[in-house]
Amino acid sequence: MPHSISPFSTPDWLSQSRLTPLPDAQTLDWLFDEGSLTRRLTRLSNDGFSVTPLVEGWQTLRADECAALDLPPDSQGWVREVYLRGHGQAWVFARSVAARSALQDGGLNMDELGSRSLGELLFCDQAFARRPIEVCHYPRPWLPDEVQADGLWARRSRFDRATLSVLVAEIFLPSLWSAVGAQPENR
Repeated sequence: MPHSISPFSTPDWLSQSRLTPLPDAQTLDWLFDEGSLTRRLTRLSNDGFSVTPLVEGWQTLRADECAALDLPPDSQGWVREVYLRGHGQAWVFARSVAARSALQDGGLNMDELGSRSLGELLFCDQAFARRPIEVCHYPRPWLPDEVQADGLWARRSRFDRATLSVLVAEIFLPSLWSAVGAQPENR
C-alpha cells in the first residue's frame, strides 16, 4: 500500500484471508471482531462511551462506497461521520453511508440518530444481516484534520435488511490503542 494516497485513490479493502502481512494479534482481534464495536468500547471505557456527530447529510458517495453498495458511480447517499469516544477521547472515527433510494424505502432514519450509536441500532435489529468484514489502511486525506495520520487500520462491513444496505467503516485511532494497552489484562 502506498505511503500516501491521494483523495482520488481508493484503498484495497481486504478480507482476513487476503490480508498480508497480518497485523499483530491484538489488532487482528479488534479488526475482525464480529460483535458490536459500541458494546466493546462501552466495556473498555467502563461505561464512559459517547458518540459525537461530525457530519451528517446528503453527499455524492465515494467510488469504493458505491462499489460496496452495488450502486452506480457518483450515487447520492446519506453520510454520517462521528467520533466514538471513551471518556471524551476520540477512539474511533466512523463513517456510515446508505443510498438515498434505499433509505427512502427502508425505514431507517439515519438523520434522527444524533448522538446515538448507529452500530448499536444495527445490532439490535435482527433483520439486518452483516456481510464479511474488510480492512485496509485508511487514506489520511479521508480523515478529519485533527486525527489525520498515515497507516491507521480501518474496517468496514455492509449491513443488509431487505432493500436497505448500510455501509459502516470504523477507523481505529491511536488513542484507542493507548486505552487498550492500559488495560490490566494487556500489560
